[in-house]
Amino acid sequence: MFFAFGFSSAPAAELVMFERAGCEWCAVFNREIAPIYGKTEEGLRAPLRRVDTAQPLPADLAFIEPERLTPLFVLVDRGREIGRIRGYPGEDFFWGLLDALLKKLDTSAIANERVELLETTSRVAD
Repeated sequence: MFFAFGFSSAPAAELVMFERAGCEWCAVFNREIAPIYGKTEEGLRAPLRRVDTAQPLPADLAFIEPERLTPLFVLVDRGREIGRIRGYPGEDFFWGLLDALLKKLDTSAIANERVELLETTSRVAD
């Protein structure tokens, strides 16, 4: 028996970290944040995905305009960029900046739901 649970095929939000070998601030992030990130509410909402800037950009991230600065953190959701954090500003500032991006994600998600509802209503009315 087959049950449909309404799962979306679009990828969920993720925090993409662009990093490179020898990046001092990447190493500090890896010491201070990386070990706990996946256990936090933020990490559960937007899992960390690492991208090595020495490698070609993965095809599913082609919409992101990379920068030379590392680390670069880009919050993405369903194939679009929500916002970015340039560099690693230290533990206290990082969490505050990430919180601001997640609030922007929430606002964006509400707007998308309204658009989808209007499109659905419009199709039903036709």
